[in-house]
Amino acid sequence: MNDSFYRMLMDNLSEGIYFVDTERKITYWNHGAERLTGFLSDEVKGKLCRSNILMHVDNNGLSLCRSCCPAALTLNDGQPREIEAYLHHKEGHRVPVLMRLSPIRNDVGEITGVMEVFSDNTVNLSARDQIEKLQVMALLDPLTEVGNRRFAEVCISARLNELNRYGWKFGLLFIDVDGFRSTCEKYGHDISNRLLRMIARTIRNRLRCFDDVARWGEDEFVAAVSNVDSESLSIVANTLRRLIEESGLIVETGLIQLTASIGATLAESVDSVGLLVERSEQLIKQAKTDGRNRIATRLNR
Repeated sequence: MNDSFYRMLMDNLSEGIYFVDTERKITYWNHGAERLTGFLSDEVKGKLCRSNILMHVDNNGLSLCRSCCPAALTLNDGQPREIEAYLHHKEGHRVPVLMRLSPIRNDVGEITGVMEVFSDNTVNLSARDQIEKLQVMALLDPLTEVGNRRFAEVCISARLNELNRYGWKFGLLFIDVDGFRSTCEKYGHDISNRLLRMIARTIRNRLRCFDDVARWGEDEFVAAVSNVDSESLSIVANTLRRLIEESGLIVETGLIQLTASIGATLAESVDSVGLLVERSEQLIKQAKTDGRNRIATRLNR
């Protein structure tokens, strides 16, 4: 059987598959990779995998391309690898994937490249179910496809009731996009909307299926994060900050990247929705004053 037969088989797989040579230049990109990343084969073949395409980051939001590229490691030692990471979608947001890398060898056993197979690592079913429920209840923000402000208020109120009745802890993250107004003025309404969708998807893809995320204002999001203490809430906040910073939307003029400031606070039994949100908004002001692209916390519990 010739190469075209095997390529046809790979093109019909749901997983993303691509090959890189010893210089980490992309030589093959299947239909699954197109679907999962938004990048067509003609847009990426012949380019280096780190050239504003996938830009993998780890679960802490740290760039793998700039530190320990899995493909480079496999090229060096010939060992297969399996890694959880976030890739960069063409629309800018981050997508959690499970990556499996294997060396490609010639007839005499020399390594001539690496094959990466990757699949969506998102818990999709519960997210889709939630979207459908939000649509029915008119609690969905139509632009970003996360909850709207009313959804946020309902969820936070329910979490406060659970805290007082059962002692179930949760934290609130208030996420404010840095410099969004000037971005709107520079790039226009359509691109600004795409950037908001990018950030919303990045947030949603990092949180667990039982955490809640909603759009609070034009460029503001809130997330209610369940079953956390001060340390774990800080970790979630800082990971989200890094993932947003490492996300980017490719347009004709280049790559647009934004940052966000995050206020993180644990809910207290005396809180109301208003008090909890107000406290997190004050933390945002502190983060902005301290220089933006950072988290400010009040974690007394």
